Amino acid sequence: MIENTSTASSSSSSAASRPVLVYGAAGHTGRFVVQALREQGHAVLLAGRDLGKLQAAFPDAPADQLRVQGLDGDAAALTALLAESALVVNCAGPFADSAPQLLQAALQAGVHYVDVSAEQPTAREVFGQWSERFTAAGLCAAPAVAFYGAVGDLLATSVLGDWPGADAIELHIALDSWHPTEGTRKTGVRNAGRHVVYANGQFQAPPTVSPRKTWAFAAPFGEQAVVGFSSADAVTIAHHIRVPDVPAWMNETPLTELRAADTPAPVAVDASGRSAQRFLVEVVVRRGGEERRASASGQDIYAITGPLAAQAVGRILAARGGLTGAMSAGQLGDARSFLQALAPRYLQLDFGG
Repeated sequence: MIENTSTASSSSSSAASRPVLVYGAAGHTGRFVVQALREQGHAVLLAGRDLGKLQAAFPDAPADQLRVQGLDGDAAALTALLAESALVVNCAGPFADSAPQLLQAALQAGVHYVDVSAEQPTAREVFGQWSERFTAAGLCAAPAVAFYGAVGDLLATSVLGDWPGADAIELHIALDSWHPTEGTRKTGVRNAGRHVVYANGQFQAPPTVSPRKTWAFAAPFGEQAVVGFSSADAVTIAHHIRVPDVPAWMNETPLTELRAADTPAPVAVDASGRSAQRFLVEVVVRRGGEERRASASGQDIYAITGPLAAQAVGRILAARGGLTGAMSAGQLGDARSFLQALAPRYLQLDFGG
């Protein structure tokens, strides 16, 4: 087994010259992550379990950028793979299966870890079971840096401002459609029965009958019927903001599409590979009799994960060991500037009140 060489003082200068490794690079979301990292000037190693899929996804990539390595075999080989990089971005779902192996390998290799999971159990495990180990190693582990897990957390953190905490942080999510990827469907099966909500200061099983209400979204969505939704944002927000309740709601149409077995996968409509799907996330932070609001809208929940992850990678590496332990996207420096770095190309933001 390779020795842990991850102390921040000894590794920060060498880490700056090493590439970012994207594990699961050939997947639907992985390709958006690779694209965004390259656009930000990062050298990228493309890794996964199937050479043919990597070559098909990146036909112009030179052979020396491709890495094939499974997760169920030689732990030392996986550690050696990650040691070639400064940071690993895990894009290989279901993350309940991939995260433990890659987190352990990251610690052994002395590299930072980011994942794009929307899985509540995985994020909770990273925060609860891995944080102290990454802190001791001088490394950062940032889970759920994706549409679900990052956007709501960043908005809430941005508008919290000088408040030390909140009475409630409420998320309202609207999608005009949801054509799930194969990975989303596998993840749904893997995490069935493991969803939670955050209420009364603790995680608990969702109500047997999901709550429903109407919510007046901004245009173009307007008033919609919404249903209680178990979002990864409840996990990321509760991790670092003092708040007893983080209810999340989503309009019903995309959830109906997600559950239907015959809903097709997303189809690209532009050169970047984005689908036509539109999203809107509205966050309301309440304290006493006051409230603060913010929103973010854009195109394609899978595609937005790419620039979100790339922004997190850039911040972690630029900190040169200053960001350690398990951290949500909202903890990686100033949350508002994180979001503004994605606007207006990827996000349209409103911090109006």
